[in-house]
Amino acid sequence: MMVVEAEPRPVKLVGVGVGFERTRRITGYLVGTLDRFNNAKRAEERDRVKHGLF
Repeated sequence: MMVVEAEPRPVKLVGVGVGFERTRRITGYLVGTLDRFNNAKRAEERDRVKHGLF
């Protein structure tokens, strides 16, 4: 049996060069930034428990 080595495939990175904006749900509103929130809503977001994988 003859073994034929295949040429390496180019690596395709998904999402490279694609910009995105973080969207959060705060008190029922989908927002990208907190710049329009008053101090109480900003404090609410700051005091939330952050969940993550690490």
